[in-house]
Amino acid sequence: MTKRILVFTIKLAAFGLLLLTLFIGSIYLGLFGHIYSNKELKDFRNHSASLVLSDNGSIIGRFFSENRTNVKLDQLPKGLIEALVATEDARYFEHEGVDSRSLLRVLVKSIILQQKNAGGGSTITQQLAKNMFGRQNLGWFSMPVNKTKEIILAGRIEELYSKEEILALYLNTVPFGENVFGIEAASRRYFNKSAAKLKTEESAVLIGMLKANTYYNPRLYPDHSIDRRNVVLEQMEKYEYLDETETDSLKSLPLELDYANLESEGPANYFLVHIRKEAQEILEELNKDRDEPLDLNKSGLIIE
Repeated sequence: MTKRILVFTIKLAAFGLLLLTLFIGSIYLGLFGHIYSNKELKDFRNHSASLVLSDNGSIIGRFFSENRTNVKLDQLPKGLIEALVATEDARYFEHEGVDSRSLLRVLVKSIILQQKNAGGGSTITQQLAKNMFGRQNLGWFSMPVNKTKEIILAGRIEELYSKEEILALYLNTVPFGENVFGIEAASRRYFNKSAAKLKTEESAVLIGMLKANTYYNPRLYPDHSIDRRNVVLEQMEKYEYLDETETDSLKSLPLELDYANLESEGPANYFLVHIRKEAQEILEELNKDRDEPLDLNKSGLIIE
């Protein structure tokens, strides 16, 4: 009897492994939709808002399809990067796109034990893959197909980009609510300053928003935002980016926003209508001689 159960178990496991192999193979072959090639990943570019500057260099308006200003990693404060890694992917510099420990934890705690606070298993690189290309709606198959695609793409991204480049791409793609994308636009929106000037506690507020950008929006729900900020600071202490004294000091600080929404309350909205019209006319002439046309809403132009 025991032998028959063992044989049945082995056959069942083999059949399950075969189904899993066929499933993953079908995703590789594109049967569940296009999966991006190395070339497409390497050629990926974020849409970037065009900035309108006054004669003293201040930003007075933006033209965009997605409100985003791309920045390089060396333009960002150390505390921001540490907050991101400590909160979203503590083993980021150790894995190659997929963290097997996190996946195992999710399998055991979230799926088998049904624990709601077990945390996610997606690495920063997997989240980047999702941010770059979005997810398909495939009904019951949506989660397994999208997760598998993100695992495949994460491996390819890690082969093509350095860890530092991946962090920069991630911080430039991630949404912060209110049609704001990327850390630079988020810093301008909530603190009215460049991301390069973010303090550690301000960085923790923005990184905290990544869990749920509406629920932890510091303008809409300041109490939620402070609680989440403090969790981020505690994670930074846990992974030794902060000591206990620094953490306690930062957690005691009040939430101080300098909210600035140029799109709804800009200093020169009427003037910007004329700027857009004139800029479009200039671009029409320039694009006649260009293989890759410039787009006022996507090309990250500087208009002075």
